[in-house]
Amino acid sequence: MSNQVATQQVRTPSRAWVMLALGVAAQAAGTMLVSTPAYLIPLLHAEGMPLAQAGLLASAPTFGMVLTLVAWGALADRFGERWVIAGGLALTGLFAFAALPADGYVWLAVVLMLGGAASASTNAASGRVVVGWFPRHRRGLAMGIRQMSQPLGVAVAAVTVPALASGYGLTAPFVLSGAAALVLAALCAWGIRNPPRPGAPAGAADQASANPYARDGFLLRIHLVSALLVFPQFTLSTFGLVWLTAGMGWDAATAGLVVAGSQFVGALGRIVIGHLSDRFGTRVGVLRWVAIAGVVAMVALGLAGWAHWDAVAAALFVIAATISVADNGLAYTSVAEAAGSRWSGRALGIQNTGQFLSASAVGPVVGALITVAGYPLAFGLVALTPLVSLALLPPRDQHADA
Repeated sequence: MSNQVATQQVRTPSRAWVMLALGVAAQAAGTMLVSTPAYLIPLLHAEGMPLAQAGLLASAPTFGMVLTLVAWGALADRFGERWVIAGGLALTGLFAFAALPADGYVWLAVVLMLGGAASASTNAASGRVVVGWFPRHRRGLAMGIRQMSQPLGVAVAAVTVPALASGYGLTAPFVLSGAAALVLAALCAWGIRNPPRPGAPAGAADQASANPYARDGFLLRIHLVSALLVFPQFTLSTFGLVWLTAGMGWDAATAGLVVAGSQFVGALGRIVIGHLSDRFGTRVGVLRWVAIAGVVAMVALGLAGWAHWDAVAAALFVIAATISVADNGLAYTSVAEAAGSRWSGRALGIQNTGQFLSASAVGPVVGALITVAGYPLAFGLVALTPLVSLALLPPRDQHADA
């Protein structure tokens, strides 16, 4: 109890909120470039490109991110967050502008892969900034806010890319994403300050003992839990719209409103869940509640779809989508706190890499389930992933150095 009281008395530095705002804006800017080619698919397809080829082009930035997440995290551990974020965003902007004279889609795919690889700098490093500047009793809330950066970047791309591409050509959206990345690179170089770090512990010369993965299985278990909990999230984001239209018979406009509303509510839900983890003093405990809720929500959604209860299905879809993204900030904060300041960049890079790899399996795996068993049973089977995650969750939180 005395430790909790002492923690509550630690004030949040005013500069921490500036670091959070810059971190959110930085990752949103990087996400804009990563999301841009996905919203070019309709135009590319209309010009004759097969959907499979257009989808491959759209996946190029994500592939680049997967290749470099851990490397950027290691650089942040070694040199700090400021120049990793600023330098990575500067490279992101340069690669976006390199797409302008692209002659053929092969060069465009290469440039987009390199741009995605550069944008990965903001993922691990901006998380380190939040954990470093915010005291423990405010990190859940701060990380929940920080997790809004990705949907924010996606939303900006969704609004701007189709209009710019149809009005000014395929390269116009890259001007916007490149300019945004370069502006944020300058702002981050000017405004971000590496957070204060605790002194080296006694005996730190033994590198094996400093490695949190050599200490025990806590981080590995959190990584596996997160990879499992990605399945409901990407199941709903990938197949939600087509389920409501093709499976439930809704018109596209109404289904789109429900899906968009679920994204908005989900973004707010991340903040609420993060605040709850601060309030109760546990990330793992609240993560367990989220996993249980995920099982119930996916089973209920499947039942509503099977019974064709339209209004109930809409409400349950929003609830299930909100629950499916609630774990992200919790797990991210837990990984950073357990890894400590000397390993959090690499650990967060591994965390993101595992989630991206798991998400890439959702399309073919769940698509095959839907083809064989239909949407309701497929949703019910996806509930097995949060159920299995409950067995893997560690019993309590770990804090390495803060």
